Amino acid sequence: MSHALKQVFNKDKTFRPKRKFEPGTQRFELHKKAQASLNAGLDLKVAVQLPPGEEQNDWVAVHVVDFFNRINLIYGTISDYCTEQSCPVMSGGPKYEYRWQDEHKYRKPTALSAPQYMNLLMDWIEVQINNEDIFPTNVGTPFPKNFLPVVKKILSRLFRVFVHVYIHHFDRITQMGSEAHVNTCYKHFYYFVKEFNLIDTKELEPLVSVWEGSGCT
Repeated sequence: MSHALKQVFNKDKTFRPKRKFEPGTQRFELHKKAQASLNAGLDLKVAVQLPPGEEQNDWVAVHVVDFFNRINLIYGTISDYCTEQSCPVMSGGPKYEYRWQDEHKYRKPTALSAPQYMNLLMDWIEVQINNEDIFPTNVGTPFPKNFLPVVKKILSRLFRVFVHVYIHHFDRITQMGSEAHVNTCYKHFYYFVKEFNLIDTKELEPLVSVWEGSGCT
């Protein structure tokens, strides 16, 4: 599916530079294993399961980076249509508004335009996944105690990108003939976060209709 996404989407439109795994590392081998499962056409519910003998945190770390890269690609493709004028509020329809909060400039949840929110979000995620103290790359280096809480925050915020794209920009995705690929990417994401309990079910509610409409349970 990753290859298919690259074929359908203009890879030059990636919103942020793609994060890559270093060849020869354990993380790179896990990444290849995950890709092989997808390319083999395995049921996504099976493909997300932890391979025998592998550490769960390593498996989760690889997928967080992969999802960042893929969602980055999807958003980059429609980013020209997501402007201050078209999307003055980061939302997923009238029922869901997402406010930004961080430890620096926005210490309280703050309403921002979708492009502002996306810029801050992608910058923030890049800092997290490039931080060796949170995402160690050396074999044998233990993951910190706050690894899963950080991962849950990253994934719940990446989910909001799916919500915004599906609710506000899916017409553009359809025009490109890319809806099947976006749906597959979302299903993969959904099965993964459910398999490892990484996003609260209530937070997934904005796309329940999309999920049911795609015939998935």
